[in-house]
Amino acid sequence: MQSTQRGFTMTEMMVVVAIVTMLMTIGVPSYRYITTANRIASEINGLLGDLQFARAEAIKEGQTVSACASTDGATCSGASNWRVGWIVFIDSGAIGTVDAGTDTILRIQRAFSGTDTLVPDNALPAVTFNREGFASGLPGTVTMKLHDSTNAHGYSRCLQVTIIGAMTTQSYGQGNCT
Repeated sequence: MQSTQRGFTMTEMMVVVAIVTMLMTIGVPSYRYITTANRIASEINGLLGDLQFARAEAIKEGQTVSACASTDGATCSGASNWRVGWIVFIDSGAIGTVDAGTDTILRIQRAFSGTDTLVPDNALPAVTFNREGFASGLPGTVTMKLHDSTNAHGYSRCLQVTIIGAMTTQSYGQGNCT
């Protein structure tokens, strides 16, 4: 009577370990790229969506609407790094600041959870749209640059806002996105 052995040989186990190692070597960097690229795209598209909302509200309501960097979700911080978060509000008082009792906050975006940076090229603390949808008070086209913590160009994205209220996003190397 012959006894049957169960299990696998050491050679079979080493082949499986080698295959898994090769797959992990290929897969992990790709996974990191995908997750970082998606996070960056989500952050820039969040700001784009809120600025488009602010412009649409300004036109719809026939009054000034602003978006500004905000650390507390209630006041403009005056910060030029928008990674701290931002608010969108009806700006019926002093332009670019939240005035208690007269201004209404429409949207709040909390700070980024990571160490990404979102900085306009001219330290712009607020973007204001008038009732016609024009971005008032801009020195021309403003480019807001979003970089991840490694400052790798492959992850960088930019949001451009023009005086007429047009907004576009770009990848690194396109237009003024450097």
